[in-house]
Amino acid sequence: MEWNMNDAVRDVELSEIREFAFLVEDTPGACALTIGEPDLNTPEHIKDAAKAALDRNDTHYPPGNGYRYLLEEISRFESEHHGLSYDPEEIIVTMGATEGLFLSLMTVLNPGDEVIVPTPAFGMYESMIRLCRGVPVFLPTEDNCFQIDPEQLKQTITPRTKAVILTSPNNPTGCIYTGETLDAIHAVLRDLPVFILCDDVYRELIYAEDYHSFAEYTDLRDRIIVLQSFSKPYAMTGWRLGYCMSAAPVRDRMQVIHQNAIVGAPSFVQPACVAALRTDTSPVTELFRRRKEYVYRRLTAMGLNVREPEGAFYMFVDIRRYGMDSRTFCTRMLKEGLVGVIPGIYFGTEGFFRLSYCYSDEDLRLGLDRMETFLKTL
Repeated sequence: MEWNMNDAVRDVELSEIREFAFLVEDTPGACALTIGEPDLNTPEHIKDAAKAALDRNDTHYPPGNGYRYLLEEISRFESEHHGLSYDPEEIIVTMGATEGLFLSLMTVLNPGDEVIVPTPAFGMYESMIRLCRGVPVFLPTEDNCFQIDPEQLKQTITPRTKAVILTSPNNPTGCIYTGETLDAIHAVLRDLPVFILCDDVYRELIYAEDYHSFAEYTDLRDRIIVLQSFSKPYAMTGWRLGYCMSAAPVRDRMQVIHQNAIVGAPSFVQPACVAALRTDTSPVTELFRRRKEYVYRRLTAMGLNVREPEGAFYMFVDIRRYGMDSRTFCTRMLKEGLVGVIPGIYFGTEGFFRLSYCYSDEDLRLGLDRMETFLKTL
C-alpha cells in the first residue's frame, strides 16, 4: 500500500553527514575525524546539579518555556558576556539549538518563502527549511574567504525572501564574519522585511580577538532570532539543551510551536544549565586553540589549502587540485588511508572536506599521519 504522506517529509532525506560518519565507524581500523562532538565529559559540577535535582524530586512538569530561575540566568549571562539585552520573557529553553532553529523557521515561514543560506553550511538548514515548506536559496562564499559579498547578497534577495541564516563561527569552516562583512549585511537588510537567524552556538569557542555577532545590531532587534546551545562549550551534546532569544512578539508565536512539539525541557536538567552558564570555558577554548594550531600546521605542511579557523573546531580543506569530487576523495581516503573526514558537498560546497579537531591529540596525530601518507599516493 502506498501511503499519502506529507510531501515535505517524503522529499527530505536523513543526514548524509551522519551516514558518512557511520560508514567511517563501520570501517575496521579507521581513524575518525568526522563528528563535531568534544572528546570531553560533562564537568562533574554540572552533572551534580542534575543529580541533586533528581534527589529533591524535581521530576514534574516544568513551565513550558523554562523555569524562571534559568531564564533569568540566561538573560544575565547574555547581558554580561555578550552585551545582548533579552528579558526572561523573550527566551525559550529548547531541546538543543536544533529545536530552536526549527521553531524559528516554522514560526516565520509560509509555504514558498525563501531562506538565504550562505554556503558552506550546516546540512540540516536545508532539510529544516524544506520541512517547514520553505525554499532554501544558497549563497556561495568559498571564493570570498568564506565572507558574504554584499552585492551577491543583494542579487540573491527576491520578493519571497523571508529570512537569512548567519552562522559565526561557522560550521564547517571555523571562520567568523568580520566587522566589515557584518556592517555590509546590515546595510543590505536594514530596510527589508527579512528575519535574521543568528546561529551562535560556537560563540564560546572563539580564538579571534575581535568577534561580533549580528545580534548586536539593536535597530533590527525585532527581526533577529538568536540560537544558542549548551552542547559544544560545556561538553553537553547528549543533554540536548539550548535556548533561543527574540523580541517578545516573535517569542510569543514561537512558544506555540514549542508547546505543541516539546511541551518543555525536562525539569531536572535545568539546574544543570545554570551550573553550565556559571562555568569558565576558557580552558576548553585553549585546548581547542592548541589542537587547531597543530592541525593547521600539519595540513599546510602537506601542501593543503585551508583557512585557519577563528572559532569552533573544524577545518574546511580545499582539495580541488586533486580533480576529484569530495565524496570520491573522502571515500578513497577512508578505504585506502583509513582516515575519515566529511565530504564538503554535504555542506553545500564541492571540492572540500571538513575535518573535526575535537578528537584526542593521539587521534589527531594518527589521522594526520595517515592523511599525509595517503596524499603522497595521489
